[in-house]
Amino acid sequence: MERGRRHDRVTPVDLGEIALPFLDEPEYASTGSYAHPHTRAWSALIDSADAFLFVLPMYNGGFTAPFKNAIDFLYREWQGKPAGLVSYSAGGTGGAPAAAMLRPVLEAVGMVTTASSVAVPGITGLVPADGFRAPQGLACELATVLDEVAALAKAPVTA
Repeated sequence: MERGRRHDRVTPVDLGEIALPFLDEPEYASTGSYAHPHTRAWSALIDSADAFLFVLPMYNGGFTAPFKNAIDFLYREWQGKPAGLVSYSAGGTGGAPAAAMLRPVLEAVGMVTTASSVAVPGITGLVPADGFRAPQGLACELATVLDEVAALAKAPVTA
């Protein structure tokens, strides 16, 4: 998080706190016509961001339904924005399969994903009662992804 702050303003967003219901808009997201206050608030939050660093768990080989739901609520707001991916899992893959599944979804809504990503294996052993213990090399991997996100955010948008 500290490195992200050095690049620019960082606003952590927890989907559990946002608590979007499952997609309940009567119109397609691509219309930008939102009937519900929760969708308008989500739209404003995402629209105000220049870039994203998604941190996602892997369950049963993929990303979660609430994560996909949060993406599907919007369309225009994601367009052209860069995204870096940090995945984690209890197993040895570190959630890399979930991140791989997410890339085409993000690209389908017009996002630009970084070439690099971070996968954190064995997450249950890294979160003892006294806080997160980063594995060797995580800071360097994360710095690479954040630098790529920042570079994409500063790149001219091409149509």
